[in-house]
Amino acid sequence: MSLRETAVDIVRQLQQAGFTAFWVGGCVRDLLLDRAPGDYDIVTSALPEEIEKLFRRTIAVGRKFGVIVVLIDGRQFQVATFRAESDYRDGRHPEQVTFGDAMADARRRDFTINGLFYDPVRDQLHDWVNGEQDLRKKIIRTIGSPQERFAEDHLRLLRAVRFAAQLGFTIEAGTLAAIKEQAASIRNISAERVREELIKLFQPPYAARGLKLLEESGLLQYILPELIPAITCEQSPDFHPEGTVFEHILLMLEKMPADADPSLPWAVLFHDVAKPVTAARDRETGSIHFYGHERIGEEMAVAILERLRFPRKQIDEVAKAVRYHMQFKDALEMRKSTLRRMLLRPTFPLELELHRLDCLGSHGQLDVYDYLVASAKELEQQPEIRPPLLTGHDLIALGMKPGAAMGALLAELREKQLQDELKTKAQAMKWARKRIGAKKSKS
Repeated sequence: MSLRETAVDIVRQLQQAGFTAFWVGGCVRDLLLDRAPGDYDIVTSALPEEIEKLFRRTIAVGRKFGVIVVLIDGRQFQVATFRAESDYRDGRHPEQVTFGDAMADARRRDFTINGLFYDPVRDQLHDWVNGEQDLRKKIIRTIGSPQERFAEDHLRLLRAVRFAAQLGFTIEAGTLAAIKEQAASIRNISAERVREELIKLFQPPYAARGLKLLEESGLLQYILPELIPAITCEQSPDFHPEGTVFEHILLMLEKMPADADPSLPWAVLFHDVAKPVTAARDRETGSIHFYGHERIGEEMAVAILERLRFPRKQIDEVAKAVRYHMQFKDALEMRKSTLRRMLLRPTFPLELELHRLDCLGSHGQLDVYDYLVASAKELEQQPEIRPPLLTGHDLIALGMKPGAAMGALLAELREKQLQDELKTKAQAMKWARKRIGAKKSKS
């Protein structure tokens, strides 16, 4: 059965056993928006132990909260008992959970568009929170008092922005005012949870809108405060006619491809993060310079991503893209060996796409990008260049001892290989033998 058919069958089994059961939340919202749901959440009057008896394979992931995962054909479906919640002392988890009815369950949820219930067996929509109306008007509105909803779970502050960005909706005035009022509370949420929301927020094609909404809602200063100075950081119009650093970043995010590398949004966000702290205006020409911003930006990017608990591999990828992004402007004048080192970096595809967006978000010229694409294709036809011609073992076989001198000789060999001065191992061995012999005779 398909994912949807299995979700229907779960509701049917619960109803046949005498319980009330519905689909709820995002899957109902997506269906009404003519989008295919990625998963289906189910709510029911059945208690956790009754759910476990009804289905063969289950996992009690949140028995205290009435949540059971039902496993069918390798797929997971969250089945939860209708409940009401109260006493959110930590701004994240309720101290008291009581099992209730569907209407009470709807009213405890975050936003009206997520409070819709649907019976797929009878094809009936249940709307106790005016969610369908807000969905049609493209509005993000809390269920009940926004101050209370956000005080219950501070992550909802960020989720409101994320939903508005993803769906292209407007945040209702009272809801937006409450977000601005309570924005500082987002600092009480774990870095891991904030990170996961930001990953979703900065997905194309709505990443630019996501960043803009973060700024407008007041959340940016508490989540990514390093980007606040970019809002007013001017740039020289001859290189950046688009305006400030922040406007430049927004344009780049708008132009991200749908299949963007997961590290690309973060490379875009932080490639110029150090411009405000390195900005200097030339007294004679009036031009604005940002000397060393790529080096300082690398350090800042690492610190931010570590704060958000990103995986080390991804941190390193983004850091390298930020560190090397200014190198691309010199590509047309590079020595062949320098160019090839760039092309052979594991992060080069990410760096190249960052460069393309950097150009499209400023002067719009892609001559360097086109040159690098052609150079990369040419290099692909020369696989012999990728591995070094000789290794340390080869030099030891020629009588050289390990040490700094060996490292220097290997580096010189690699330089000559990348310059096409040495093309085969035999040529490299002959050259190395001669160099080692000359050094021995001098000593």
